Amino acid sequence: MTDVLSKHRKFGILDGPVLLFGGPYSNFEATSALFERASLLGITGSRMVCTGDVCAYCGNPAETARLVMGSGARVVAGNCEMSLGERTGDCGCGFEEDAACDRFAMEWFTYADAALDDGSRAWMRALPGIGTFIAYGKRYAVIHGGASAVNRFIWPIASDAVLREEIALIEAALGQVDGVIAGHTGMAFERTVTVGERPVHWINAGAIGLPAHDGDPRTSFALLTAEGVRFERLDYDHETASEAMRMAGLRAGYDRSLECGYWPSEDSFPKEMRLGRVA
Repeated sequence: MTDVLSKHRKFGILDGPVLLFGGPYSNFEATSALFERASLLGITGSRMVCTGDVCAYCGNPAETARLVMGSGARVVAGNCEMSLGERTGDCGCGFEEDAACDRFAMEWFTYADAALDDGSRAWMRALPGIGTFIAYGKRYAVIHGGASAVNRFIWPIASDAVLREEIALIEAALGQVDGVIAGHTGMAFERTVTVGERPVHWINAGAIGLPAHDGDPRTSFALLTAEGVRFERLDYDHETASEAMRMAGLRAGYDRSLECGYWPSEDSFPKEMRLGRVA
């Protein structure tokens, strides 16, 4: 896949609260609800930042892609954009070979790959691997997984050394940052590590398209304000989204995830994070 740091885009100075989100995952209902929430908050697309994977698990890849493309949101490429844009035939998620998540991915990836038109793929190919913006006087980098690899899973329990390693790669390429906005794991969290004598924040806004494997069908996003980061849950019509998956023939278990709040497999999680609950 394309080197994450090889294509950089400056998103500029974002004046006011910034809505951070990741993983629309072909969930049209959730993505629509997110944009409605943004409108109620007075946040336009130019102050919305997405960490990628617009099209993945759920039932409306083409519609969700068009919605995000038309929103004006600042988007970086996830592994799904890189794969779908280049027609690689594989999602490039980084799951272990023959793991359940790897097998399940073939179903939804094949469906999304068949649904997208050339315009959506061209938009995906044009997305940057990393973006930067300034908000409230601080400089942030935006990536999908890691700077070392677009599909690197950086979980809430990652060591400080792992976070420093990723931050060092970003700063060597693009200069000093005060924070990193990332995604890929689908779980919202914030960590702060010391780099030299500076605090640097690592922020994962979670995923809009799937719940966070905690038994709550609501999904997650974050607001970056003058006071810091605030994580929010999103209510949306998950029953319609789940039915759209079944109508599309997507029955690997993610349709049930939308309803019960648990993923169909835990094999991509670190052992310390497994709950023994699946959809």
